[in-house]
Amino acid sequence: MSAFLAGVAGVPSAFPGVLPAAEKVGSPALNIAVFAGFVVVTLGIVIKVASGKKTAAEYYTGGAAFSGRQNGLAIAGDYLSAASFLGIAGAIALQGYDGFLYSIGFLVAWLVALLLVAELMRNTGRFTMADVVSFRLRQRPVRIAAATSSLAVIFFYLLAQMAGAGGLVSLLLGLDSKIAQYVVIAVVGAVMIGYVLIGGMKGTTWVQMIKAVLLITATLVMTVWVLAKFGFNLNGLFDRAVDVAKNSSSEATRATADRLLSPGLKYGKTDLAKIDFISLSMALVLGTAGLPHVLIRFYTVPTSKQARKSVEWAIWLIGGFYLLTLVVGFGAGALVGPDRINAAPGKENSAAPLLAFELGGSVLLGVVSGIAFATILAVVAGLTITASATFAHDIYKEVIKRGNATPEDEVKVARFAALGGGVIAIVGGILAYGQNIAFLVALAFAVAASANLPTLLYSLFWRGFNTQGAVWSIYGGLISSLGLIIFSPVVSGKPTSMITDPSINFAWFPLSNPGIISIPLAFLLGFVGSKLSKEYNEAKYAEMEVRSLTGAGASTQVVSH
Repeated sequence: MSAFLAGVAGVPSAFPGVLPAAEKVGSPALNIAVFAGFVVVTLGIVIKVASGKKTAAEYYTGGAAFSGRQNGLAIAGDYLSAASFLGIAGAIALQGYDGFLYSIGFLVAWLVALLLVAELMRNTGRFTMADVVSFRLRQRPVRIAAATSSLAVIFFYLLAQMAGAGGLVSLLLGLDSKIAQYVVIAVVGAVMIGYVLIGGMKGTTWVQMIKAVLLITATLVMTVWVLAKFGFNLNGLFDRAVDVAKNSSSEATRATADRLLSPGLKYGKTDLAKIDFISLSMALVLGTAGLPHVLIRFYTVPTSKQARKSVEWAIWLIGGFYLLTLVVGFGAGALVGPDRINAAPGKENSAAPLLAFELGGSVLLGVVSGIAFATILAVVAGLTITASATFAHDIYKEVIKRGNATPEDEVKVARFAALGGGVIAIVGGILAYGQNIAFLVALAFAVAASANLPTLLYSLFWRGFNTQGAVWSIYGGLISSLGLIIFSPVVSGKPTSMITDPSINFAWFPLSNPGIISIPLAFLLGFVGSKLSKEYNEAKYAEMEVRSLTGAGASTQVVSH
């Protein structure tokens, strides 16, 4: 799991070895030119679409002016990180069937979001997840807890993406200097801050839509190109990937080549590995519906119908994209081969770029490289706007000012929060660079699944839920997921752990993802905490039920109490 999660984060867990072919292929100048072109064009669009004074609603949600189709495209742009693309394609190239299981998990996650969250979130809240979970409860304790868990998810996800920018430099631009990689992290952070400060949610949404079109188009081109080489015969592609693996210089690869097309190559060797996969699947499937930067997108559409439509579009786009990664992954295995992939600094993360060079030379590699960096920009911009909205709306306005801040002050604080968060992300990305940051992504999904989703579902569907249950559920999920990750093999005890010193081992929790423990625990704590408290507000529950089901009053300010 660590290898894949490192791929999701956009950085390899380590950078062993040298990539004799990949570091010399392509043109770094072309790669940079494509990336710079994307930045110039999108900044121009951001300035154009986001001109004029911004209200809080315009800054946080783009004035809820996007259609379901536009928002679905933006959700796809927010969700389909280049890191996810590189990691999944590489996982399929080296692990075959087991690698493709991740794609299935990500797609199922959107069904959860569609059926349980999207419409009710849009109807009940206004700007953030805390608007929903605190609607019928005591504002201050619940908002503080919800904001804490949301900022924790955003921080670890953002840190991983920022550090990933440095890792992609090593892989795609051929720059070995750490100083150069740190500079790229700073440049990504600076451009990200520019998107958010200038464009707010409207500008960020347009960047995400453009990036989604570019990423899906590039992946589609690679897919058709690979299939054309095998006469559009999938069986021929799969057989070639198996044959190449059988002729690998690695004895381990040769021994497992026949298992590329069947389950169990990665998850299934032991009972513990099977449980670990179930735990990871729980975190990915349930965590997606609790990711703050995904949830805030439901407020950028004008009606609950458009919220449903946006998720439907997202499902088709994301599902189609992950089907394409099946061909890209096996194409890399067949045309590049596991030996060259494993020799790369990022190992499986290099599969898609190496395939691009194999298919279209420097030009296609340059396009893929540029889109990879553009994707990181779009993702971190979405994370930053969500963090700034959470801090300004939930902490500053509702907690510090007790609901009495003006919209102008709120937007001003949100801008400062975006600037401060961007600086923290840059510094954190530099400090985290070169380490195993798989645990950061595991934390993001585990916290979202453990702390955010149980509280959100209880708030929407359980009449007896109250403030004590919400606080217990959020903090219980946050502390348990964080604690179990710290004491897991992701942090210590293995060569791939964050702490590589074999003499340091405090991994008493055997699984790499805590979801199978922390998610049920958060649900249990929410239930027990609510039962042990006598608080119950029938009037507020009735109001929330009517609002969530009908959308009545969704555009008005949530009442503080």
